[in-house]
Amino acid sequence: MINEKVQDVLNSQINKEFYSAYLYLAMSAYFDKLGLYGFSNWTKIQAREEVEHGMILFDYIVDRDGTVNLTQIDVPEKDFKNPKQVFEKILEHEKFVTESINCVAEMSEGECDIATRQFIDWYISEQVEEEANARSVIKKLNMFGDEKAALYHLDKELGEREYKHHTYEAG
Repeated sequence: MINEKVQDVLNSQINKEFYSAYLYLAMSAYFDKLGLYGFSNWTKIQAREEVEHGMILFDYIVDRDGTVNLTQIDVPEKDFKNPKQVFEKILEHEKFVTESINCVAEMSEGECDIATRQFIDWYISEQVEEEANARSVIKKLNMFGDEKAALYHLDKELGEREYKHHTYEAG
């Protein structure tokens, strides 16, 4: 059976993952409104991945004979200025999630829940990738400035991203 303190922090993380999906969907709607369908595609795929991340945590708690406790999901921000600001918010949010995941790792280690400590390593690796992806888009947006043709090409590039099903893979 899973340690109760660790179970609580994992339940909290489920909420953060589902909130992340809501946030990405709000960003996708913003991009749709601008006609940046590639940016919209990118953020929709992010939303799907965040739901999967939440479900992996959900299944882990169940597999450990714990209790899943779903709580209300906050309303995400929906007013944005421009694509660069959106990706800066993405990076800021992913850093927040990274910090939260690190706290799960620390909590599970402190509670001598080695199974959860090893399980959460997958999330730590995912967060490195999430932050790097956001930084990459920000760098491109910084380089292009207000150049519309470059924005068009970046939109096209982001539109080529395809959804890949995420599953937990033990290290």
